[in-house]
Amino acid sequence: MSTATSPLKFSIAVAALTLGGMSGVAAQSMPDGEKGRYALSPVADGVIRLDTRTGAVSICTDGAGTGWACHAVPDERAALDAEIGRLQADNERSKTELEKLKAELAAREPTVTGKIEEPLPKTDSLKKGEPKVAEGERKIEIPLPSDRDMDRMMSFLEQAWRRLVEMANRVQKDVSGKI
Repeated sequence: MSTATSPLKFSIAVAALTLGGMSGVAAQSMPDGEKGRYALSPVADGVIRLDTRTGAVSICTDGAGTGWACHAVPDERAALDAEIGRLQADNERSKTELEKLKAELAAREPTVTGKIEEPLPKTDSLKKGEPKVAEGERKIEIPLPSDRDMDRMMSFLEQAWRRLVEMANRVQKDVSGKI
């Protein structure tokens, strides 16, 4: 019995020393407090992997028969920073162009001399004229609506009537179905 247990005890001792030696090597290669380069978080269809050194994010999924594969997640922050930089540069160019235009405008002679005393009359094509008072009579004449105005009014009334009839039909169907 002692011969059978000796090789078993020997192999266990060798395995313990080997594992102990590897953990010592691993402890030497990583500083205290660092868990590893990647931080993994489970999601519904795989794992999200964060590279703690570079900040890159990847999503890892188990393909059907192909094994695990990781794909980089697009970095929206970098795209936003690039767009902000482009807009800031464009803004600076616009400021310099605006200053040039202001300088050109200041260098020109004024084209208008003097102030315009009265504002120009405004005309409103939709404004109706004042009701006219007939000569010799004290009656007020009210202009009749145009054919276009009448067509618009008739169209509105037809649409309102159709909607009212449709609503009544829906109510009748609802009441019929509940009785």
